[in-house]
Amino acid sequence: MLVNNVYRPMVFGCRADERLVEVAQWMRDNEIGALAVLDGEQVLGIITERDLVEALASSPEPASQPAVAYASTQIKTAGLEEDVREVARRMLDGGIRHLPVQDNKGRVVGMVSMRDLLAQEIWTT
Repeated sequence: MLVNNVYRPMVFGCRADERLVEVAQWMRDNEIGALAVLDGEQVLGIITERDLVEALASSPEPASQPAVAYASTQIKTAGLEEDVREVARRMLDGGIRHLPVQDNKGRVVGMVSMRDLLAQEIWTT
């Protein structure tokens, strides 16, 4: 099965300068564990629940910090035509729970999560 069959075809994101309190509220309200950190249409990084915990533990004023300050900027991606097992292996090996999904032109078109891959595995076996 391909990533194209399991990913979420929307890019949920925040601005690079958006405050962490706003990021956390948006993630909570929309039940999302990760957001793309964007500068216009360019993805600068990913901010996750883990990154928010890091900010709380290390910053004296975490709520006012910009998203880009705690985002993971070493971005790994998945392609629409990649096999889900290969992507799952890469995510497991890297300790990654969310990957941006790119089309064949390199544009980010959505996100795939470990939950998406696990649900696919459960429902197809």
